[in-house]
Amino acid sequence: MSVLVLLLAVSAACCLGFGFVLQQNAAQKAPLSDFLSFRLLLDLMRMPRWLGGLGLMVVGMVLGAVALGEGEISLVEPLLATNLLFALALSRHQTRQPLGRQGWAGLLLLAGGVSAFITGGEPRGGTAVADPLRHWLIIGLVVGVALVLTAYAKRSRLSWGPVLLALAGGLLYGVQDALTRVSGTLFSAGGFGELLTAWQPYGVVACGVTGLVLVQSAFETAPLRMSLPALTAAEPLAGILCGVGFLGDRLRTDTGALAWEAAGLAAVVGGIVLLGLHPAMPCGTGETESSARDLQRR
Repeated sequence: MSVLVLLLAVSAACCLGFGFVLQQNAAQKAPLSDFLSFRLLLDLMRMPRWLGGLGLMVVGMVLGAVALGEGEISLVEPLLATNLLFALALSRHQTRQPLGRQGWAGLLLLAGGVSAFITGGEPRGGTAVADPLRHWLIIGLVVGVALVLTAYAKRSRLSWGPVLLALAGGLLYGVQDALTRVSGTLFSAGGFGELLTAWQPYGVVACGVTGLVLVQSAFETAPLRMSLPALTAAEPLAGILCGVGFLGDRLRTDTGALAWEAAGLAAVVGGIVLLGLHPAMPCGTGETESSARDLQRR
């Protein structure tokens, strides 16, 4: 594994984690009437904290894009999932909550899972699949699942809705990462002329903006500990699927390697859940309102 790719991916994860916390701090103050509306972004743009969080997220995405240009998406995506560690670090600073057993267990699971997946799978690049049908089938499958999750989220707005929206947003971000890598390849091959005549850059923008609305709607209506784990788990899974499916990434497929890869991904998801549920993660609108009602009853 290249040291440059490691540094780029971890730096991107740091910016993303800090950015998500700042965005959620601001999004919880947005009016609920903006739920799943592009008006939500217009309202949030008036909040300096949200703009700061958005700026950090953009920097993280740029660093992630450079990392994707230098390394395989199946290698970069698990490293980007460590953004939850940085989100927890900032949240812990804000809330003064100790890590405790849950925090340390989640940290070890996440870090160990990423290491196990990379060590067992040994991600390496290959020749991208030229068949456009395969591209569309995989992207269509992931985007279709995101649409279904969003439709169900609208029905269960303040219960499971935020989790479903975060999952949908994470899936779109995973597709965005894959299309970012394709766009970088197109630019390297033919410059802006090649890039602007292809559909992939526009797919990057569409997935990014739509994912942003979904994620901010999730941040608006639920605690960060409810939405961020789903987002953090879905993005690398979608990215790895696209990487192996049509970008030419190769993983070891012998029995031992598959066992390490499966165990690593399971540990990553388990660590994400433990860290996401940590008390240090800040509350959102839904939890704040519930606490207020409890105080009124007393």
